Amino acid sequence: MTTQHQHLVYGHATAHDCLALADAGTATEEAAEIRALAAARTWGEARQVRMTHLWNPAGPEYHEPEDGYADDKPFTITEVGAIQDGTWPRMITERAFTVLPQDLQDRYGKRQVTVHDGDYLEVPIEYEAELVAELRQRGYEVTRDDEVINLLDGFSLGSLTA
Repeated sequence: MTTQHQHLVYGHATAHDCLALADAGTATEEAAEIRALAAARTWGEARQVRMTHLWNPAGPEYHEPEDGYADDKPFTITEVGAIQDGTWPRMITERAFTVLPQDLQDRYGKRQVTVHDGDYLEVPIEYEAELVAELRQRGYEVTRDDEVINLLDGFSLGSLTA
């Protein structure tokens, strides 16, 4: 079976207590963008973090210096509105809708609906071995990385720089 997402990274998404999957081709770079924003020490540094795959929730279009976010003001990622309300980064568990073939979504997952963040695919942890075996049988390269999955989900962002 041919697909556009041949290499997947997956892991236990702690916030949803289920498996999550992402395109391995961009996952590491996205994680680096999140780490770079979390490492910023001032709002000026945070605004300058370049994002290729994600949008910068501390960018000037969201947090202007004139609105109390001066360039030299100390920055803590947990002060960013989009992080406080859980809209950045997007839920990692929703990516299964685009990276996992439909028949596998139907067999191993259950669509869950949230009020504010949209739908996500809940893939119970007990299906890990079966799902990974089936993906590999179809020609996918599949790598487990719980740290990257949870970082992409925004889990524990406040502790990244601690």
